[in-house]
Amino acid sequence: MKKMFKAAAAACGMLALLTLPGCGSQGGAGQKVYFVAHADATGFTGLLYEGVKSRMQGAEVEFLNANGDPNLQIDQLKTAIEEKPAAIVLLAVDGNAVIPAVEKANEAGIPVIATNRDLNGGTFANVASDEAQAGRLQGEYMAKHLPQGAKVVYLMGESRQSGAIARWEGFKAACLDKRPDIQLLAKADANWSEAEGLKDMTLWLQIYPQIDAVVCGNDNMALGALHALKAAGKSGVLISGVDAVDDALKAVAAGDMSQTVKQDADKTAEAIAGLLQKSLSGTAPTDDVKVPFTEITRDNISQFR
Repeated sequence: MKKMFKAAAAACGMLALLTLPGCGSQGGAGQKVYFVAHADATGFTGLLYEGVKSRMQGAEVEFLNANGDPNLQIDQLKTAIEEKPAAIVLLAVDGNAVIPAVEKANEAGIPVIATNRDLNGGTFANVASDEAQAGRLQGEYMAKHLPQGAKVVYLMGESRQSGAIARWEGFKAACLDKRPDIQLLAKADANWSEAEGLKDMTLWLQIYPQIDAVVCGNDNMALGALHALKAAGKSGVLISGVDAVDDALKAVAAGDMSQTVKQDADKTAEAIAGLLQKSLSGTAPTDDVKVPFTEITRDNISQFR
């Protein structure tokens, strides 16, 4: 576990935390939180933002979308730091590129809470899930349900992003490594996007006469693959995604998707909000928080809708 917020503790004693802007002050900029995200407020990111905002009564939570651009995110962080908010919640576009900005926040005594995506330097708290667990749950499901000699395709989020890599590696270890009879036909980056998932799956259906399963790093890509399969009149293909977004839950309930793995936005938002409340009251959070994934299939879908 990291020793978090050393800069904040050094810069702000308890009295200072209650009186200085940017260090849990009552009113003004100190009651503002910046939610600095890698992408727009849709899917899991949107659920997370809304969950944090709804729990932070009396504090303004402003969303900043870097739209996948690390330079834009660095500029956004600089602007946020200048306003001396109570804290910054950060979903990094690039976990290395933002390190100098995070260190600037440390120097200014502004707590940083990283979530969902890796942050590789600076002092920060972290609320995250074991990404490999999501892939393992997908792999275990496929290893159990696919027939001998099955053929599968895999839609990855971003091959440079650690969470996407961990999900893939978890799936590979739990399925492909344990069932060598299962053939991986193709794997592609689909940028967490429904449109990209639709495009890739449409292409694969033209190339491969047999596809028994499509495993996806998130639900958006899985839903795109589902649209492609329906358009091609293909049925009986096992589809797995991650995040348990509402449309995926509906698809599981209808039997159109086989599985989604719930990255619990509600529990993650609750943990982030708890750390933010500590920051607002002048207590620097000190521990990382791990939020487990949960498998959802038709067997337990009634618990989640």
